[in-house]
Amino acid sequence: MDNAAIEEMFETLGPVTIKRMFGGKGVYFEGVIFALEVDGEILLKGDDRTGPTFEEAGSRRWAYDGKGKPVNMPYWSIPEEAYDDPDEMARWVRLAYEAALRAKK
Repeated sequence: MDNAAIEEMFETLGPVTIKRMFGGKGVYFEGVIFALEVDGEILLKGDDRTGPTFEEAGSRRWAYDGKGKPVNMPYWSIPEEAYDDPDEMARWVRLAYEAALRAKK
């Protein structure tokens, strides 16, 4: 996904910074990473508070292969309905940023 598309996706939050990392991209707002782009897919930060909400919405948790077994990371796929509804996308983006702020503390 190109940077312009990522910036547009998160415009309700404000101007984001995009940095290359781990073969993908990190998406930051005010210096806090709250999303990743991995293999063309955007993943949003989750935590113990928001993980169940992502799961209920049909999102899948991102995991990578760590020496033969999956390692779950605190990032979730964006619920499908958010792609067609800017207000819904804004809700998920805010949840991800709030989770990132909690993780930073």
